[in-house]
Amino acid sequence: MTRYAVGDVQGCDRELRALLARLRFSADRDRLWLVGDLVNRGPGSLATLRLVRALGDNAVAVLGNHDLHLLALAFAAQRRRKSDTLDEVLAAPDRDALLEWLLTRPLAHAEGGDLLVHAGVVPQWSVALTLQLAAEVARALRHEPRTLFEHMYGNEPDRWDERLRGWERLRFAINVLTRLRLCTADGRVDIALKGPPPPAPSPLLPWFEHPQRASRDARIIFGHWSALGLVQRPDVVGLDTGCVWGGALTALDLDTAAAPVSVPCSAYQRIGHD
Repeated sequence: MTRYAVGDVQGCDRELRALLARLRFSADRDRLWLVGDLVNRGPGSLATLRLVRALGDNAVAVLGNHDLHLLALAFAAQRRRKSDTLDEVLAAPDRDALLEWLLTRPLAHAEGGDLLVHAGVVPQWSVALTLQLAAEVARALRHEPRTLFEHMYGNEPDRWDERLRGWERLRFAINVLTRLRLCTADGRVDIALKGPPPPAPSPLLPWFEHPQRASRDARIIFGHWSALGLVQRPDVVGLDTGCVWGGALTALDLDTAAAPVSVPCSAYQRIGHD
């Protein structure tokens, strides 16, 4: 069995199938770890969902911000964005089954010494606390999705505090796990910045660059940051290589020293377009 981690697909179904062919992926033998953002902005969100769902337990997919946006459109009538390419999913005959499957995906998954998230974790979160907060969000998704989506949007609170409760606690957890790129050592996040990290002496660093972060003993696999590109270190693996922007879709064998495998992608969206 081989575990392959795959970067942000974002509805690029043809590229995902081409990547699996390059890997010689076996649905009976191998496993996929997908960093989230399965859907949106590319042309094949429906086909992507069908493909990954059909893999059953051989696919582990965490939720990204675009996956949550699709669910918010379906459950809370959230307003569409100009760059959305989700109408085919919402009109599909198997829409309900696909959305129910997506609704039950976790926001974090841990196995052995690895932690899979879409975006990142603040320095104060251990792996155990990350999984606890992800489970709190998962319970709300299962039991009161409409209400969760009505409270999900917004950038406040912007600093971790263990005393956070209710929708503020869940909103902060969602923002960190699905939108985080930069933060300060004391857990203040900046969700707005999307490009490269700011130069010194800014206190904002990539979340994984804080040396005393409580999750440093795990290897964290993440996506969400196409401007950063491939990151491959013993403690972090970043796999968003800009597929939907004309970059590549990248996979990494998590259990060997094999080089990453990538396939080129069409530029389905213009950078900065929304």
